[in-house]
Amino acid sequence: MVLDSFFDAIFGWVIEPSPLWGLLVVSLILTFFVTLVYKFMTDQEALKSIKQEMKDIRKEMKQFKDDPEKVMELNKRSMEKSMTQMKNSFKPMLITFVPLIIIFGWLRNTYEGVQLNFLGFIDGWLWVYLIFSMLASIILRKLMKVH
Repeated sequence: MVLDSFFDAIFGWVIEPSPLWGLLVVSLILTFFVTLVYKFMTDQEALKSIKQEMKDIRKEMKQFKDDPEKVMELNKRSMEKSMTQMKNSFKPMLITFVPLIIIFGWLRNTYEGVQLNFLGFIDGWLWVYLIFSMLASIILRKLMKVH
């Protein structure tokens, strides 16, 4: 890959001593980058409002569980809110997609054949990356108040 030497220069210092810790650091950095993009490329107030509206709709659906017509109406409103939420997250997804795909290619080349032994039973770099980035994302989103 063309950018291998570039990414080796940026992340090699942390991967060479410990491939597992290096992957966790890279995962944290990428998750932080994605979270920043989402925070600043989306209308956080609108997303917070939509999230609250959807929570209220779910609560109403529980109250009207015996009224199929009302549940259908609430379900329709919920779907509309979900679509609005998805539209808001589409732009940051497009911005982060290409860099992540490029870095994933480098990670695949870098970790090909490397034994990681994460948590005693997870060995593949992709699984380690996914698990750690999901945990890091939850924490970073809470700390940075990203909705």
